[in-house]
Amino acid sequence: MNWPLRLLAIGLALCAGACAPRLRDETTPVKGTVLYVATDGSDAWSGALPEPNRAKSDGPFATLERARDALRKLKANGALKDGATVLVRGGLHCLPQTLKLGKEDSGTADAPIVYRAYRKERPILAGGREIKGFTLHKGEILKADVAAQGFRGISFRQLIFDGERQHLARHPNFDPKNPYGGGWAYADGKPVPMYAEVPGEDRRTLHYKAADARSWSRSEEGEVFVFPRYNWWNNIVRIASIDPEKRLIKLAGDCSYPIRPTDRYYVRGLFEELDAPGEWYLDAQAGTLYFWPPAPLEGKAVYAPTMRTVVEMNGVEHVTLQGFTIECCEGNAVVLKGCSDCLVAANTIRNVGDYNGSGVVVDGGLRNGVVGNDIYEIGRDAIALSGGDRITLTPAGNYADNNYLHHFGVYYKQGVGVAVGGCGNRASHNLIHDGPRFGILFSGNNLVIEYNHIRHVNLETADTGAVYTGGRDWISSRGTVIRHNFFHDILGYGQEKGKWVSPHYAWGVYLDDNTGGVDVVGNVVARCVRGLVHLHNGRDNLIENNVLIDGTLQQFECNGWNEKHSYWTSHLPSMVKGYESVANQPAWKAMRHMDIHPKDAVLPNGMIMANNVFRRNILCYRDPKAALFALRTVPYEKHQSDYNLVWHFGQPIRVGQLPKEKKVEPADEWAAWQALGFDQHSLVADPLFVDAAKDDYRLHPESPAFKLGFQPIPFDKIGPYRSPLRASWPIVEAEGAREKPLVSEH
Repeated sequence: MNWPLRLLAIGLALCAGACAPRLRDETTPVKGTVLYVATDGSDAWSGALPEPNRAKSDGPFATLERARDALRKLKANGALKDGATVLVRGGLHCLPQTLKLGKEDSGTADAPIVYRAYRKERPILAGGREIKGFTLHKGEILKADVAAQGFRGISFRQLIFDGERQHLARHPNFDPKNPYGGGWAYADGKPVPMYAEVPGEDRRTLHYKAADARSWSRSEEGEVFVFPRYNWWNNIVRIASIDPEKRLIKLAGDCSYPIRPTDRYYVRGLFEELDAPGEWYLDAQAGTLYFWPPAPLEGKAVYAPTMRTVVEMNGVEHVTLQGFTIECCEGNAVVLKGCSDCLVAANTIRNVGDYNGSGVVVDGGLRNGVVGNDIYEIGRDAIALSGGDRITLTPAGNYADNNYLHHFGVYYKQGVGVAVGGCGNRASHNLIHDGPRFGILFSGNNLVIEYNHIRHVNLETADTGAVYTGGRDWISSRGTVIRHNFFHDILGYGQEKGKWVSPHYAWGVYLDDNTGGVDVVGNVVARCVRGLVHLHNGRDNLIENNVLIDGTLQQFECNGWNEKHSYWTSHLPSMVKGYESVANQPAWKAMRHMDIHPKDAVLPNGMIMANNVFRRNILCYRDPKAALFALRTVPYEKHQSDYNLVWHFGQPIRVGQLPKEKKVEPADEWAAWQALGFDQHSLVADPLFVDAAKDDYRLHPESPAFKLGFQPIPFDKIGPYRSPLRASWPIVEAEGAREKPLVSEH
């Protein structure tokens, strides 16, 4: 039995304690100390009953804090030797403050502490308060006195209605029919090439078009949500002032880059822009909320956050949080700091996080699992994992497994499904779609990314991939394995010839900025516009046994640097520092080519890329304009490519930039490539997929790939799986870019 299931089994199968009655849950036997929490409970009661007794003299607790404190007291008295389970009844539980668990709230391997939903009920843990008492303001707009309801001095930036986050009043309005390409204004002025430097630019000025001129009585309350210059990520910055004559908005803080003509933006948080269903505005000075509900309020809750985190565990061991809906907070919904053997499982986590707020954050510790959750509508990352010692390569063993992650990065457009760092951590069996940038962002060592299904990501940014890492310190992300994943329809969004378009400038596997020592093995990567695998000055990487399908421009791309390249010269100090921090560590001696100091990496011809191996891959692509390889500034003698199966449906095979003395007509490029000593054992033949039209890339037994040593990919293991620790099954996939493709508005 694997560790998460063993942990659950232990927690639910221990003997009942003397301090609580032996009560049985219909879905899973619950033994040990059992306490109950319910919306109709009282913290003055014993918590030993699942519902109030007839006399209303005893029953469940009203709050999780009261249950926690009761367990602390029992533990101090030695009465929790068999562990405990806190069963929480359904309904909306608005927490008065963050539920904090410390070391004193820990269980043990033989007696864990479990907080979970009662039977099949779905309790909602909200990091805020419900708002009531709405009256008519004007037209369809309602108002409520929130200062009198506990929100005095709280300037919340999110509002939840009937389980869905609403839009802060904005211009232009959100376009539900075109959620990614619509609803934008565009900065005025003559376009400037993205990579061209412009003297005198500042990061606090936006030049707006005459058509976007607005009149706001409190402009300083507004914020500009903008993608400045590079289409990599966005900023949200408050307005300092407006010059209507020059049509300039001055911001109160710097953006990441200067705002240039044609950059897209919208303005939010101003009362005059409350003009559409689902929009709202908070007059913090008066303590009044204005809201245009998209549906009648009757029977539906409206609530807003009062805290940044719903559940925080610090130094906790052997505690499980299971079966809840967790929502409505400004920051990270669930945080584990320095915990060990804890589990966040089978929860629905939604509508949480601002620009800096994620779903679940595991910060250090050992063997913590984020398992079987449905996580969506998240401000930043759905899940963030760290931990372990990169210097000694001591693994943390933290993992994100069997989760369904979608519509993350709502506010921070570098937000991802899983951000995994540190050493020895894992992201596996996750289904990830509809995010603004990467599906998985990784940076660390000996990480494992396996059996994930990632599709329709990179919906709002460019220069991106399904999975991404960089190696600017020379040692990231060495030792990492990317295996048995399915990445497809990796889109990208950006400008081409003055038009905002998608797909645009995206790869499947993106090993950026000198990444070294990564294994990419046994994956299926399909339909990426720029290419399926990209090495940007990468070295010591193994690309093996992958199925690569229909890269629009090329299938495999390598872009190297030379010793005078600005990236090499500017990053060299950090690479030297990174290398020297681990070079003498025994654990690092086994890493590939760690005998080469960065200062010695430049080859006699001035190039740097080296020791990448590309073998036993299947490459199948139909577009007659597409190339097999795109290779730039690559020293061929330092790389291997062989035993690959290539199929371009009988069309010429182009391999990109050959040495000048080997230039030939396109029809002969494959022969010229082989004449250089590459792909001597490779074949050009139909792979014989079972049904490529339906993305079934299993191979018929007679496939020529097997003659080359290709190993079957375990397709049946990719993606989420049925488990008692899944929030929902079967997974019903949410509507997104697959169902509503992006339409450019400019």
